[in-house]
Amino acid sequence: MTAKATFYHAGCPVCVAAEDNLAKAIDRSLYEVEAVHLGNEKSRIAEAETAGVKSVPALVLDGTPFHINFGANLSDLK
Repeated sequence: MTAKATFYHAGCPVCVAAEDNLAKAIDRSLYEVEAVHLGNEKSRIAEAETAGVKSVPALVLDGTPFHINFGANLSDLK
């Protein structure tokens, strides 16, 4: 059984670079990876907030949010 990893981003250059490098480096035999573009899927911002995401890009892995560099605050995406 694989665990879930969710990569939240806003499509900005910092986010795209993080997705290209970090999210794609995750071992897919261990994690099911989902990339969520919050600029396009605003309905999922509350989900990201509930997961503890404060800014994007961020990776939620095993229920723990990891903030990667800085692209935008979640509040800026609302």
